Amino acid sequence: MKKIALCGNIASGKSTVQEIIQKQGYKVLDTDDVAHRLLTINNKKLYENFKDYDVFKNGEFSRQKVARLIFNDEIEKNKIESIMHPQIENEINIFFNTYSGEKLLFVGIPLLFEAKMEKLFDKIIFIYADDDIRLKRLLKRNNYTLDHAKARISCQMPQKDKAGKSDFVINNNSSLENLKTAVLEVLKNLETT
Repeated sequence: MKKIALCGNIASGKSTVQEIIQKQGYKVLDTDDVAHRLLTINNKKLYENFKDYDVFKNGEFSRQKVARLIFNDEIEKNKIESIMHPQIENEINIFFNTYSGEKLLFVGIPLLFEAKMEKLFDKIIFIYADDDIRLKRLLKRNNYTLDHAKARISCQMPQKDKAGKSDFVINNNSSLENLKTAVLEVLKNLETT
């Protein structure tokens, strides 16, 4: 079994790549979904650490309020990551154990390098898109202001650094058809090596 990380900075097309891979019959765990679930279950450790913060809506963690808090406060960001990253890593290991009979397993993990989870994987695929393309996608998809979208892009580790640490880089600067072709080429390489 090969364990493969799929990562990419915000609005690079990681979710689209995950969909293409799933349509080819592979199992994919999306850690964004895992993080969302960890926020919505009765997460005692998170609750104890953040019960006095404005991060709740209707008695549950609000993804928007949590995002606002961690985006604007480095100390709180580190605090929530120190709680959630080990929980996410545990979910990844459960996924690997559950599907241990598969030849290839994929995990969509946008903060792979920031979370220092590279050791969990045999191969890393990085989805790259030029910053101006990502900016346009963010503005269209998330209705961010221009300044907020630029701030979200600039707060992540630079793409060139992540690409240099990855085994495969998939360029997502053109059409969906070209992206699909590039993904299928990487899958073929992974299947045969």
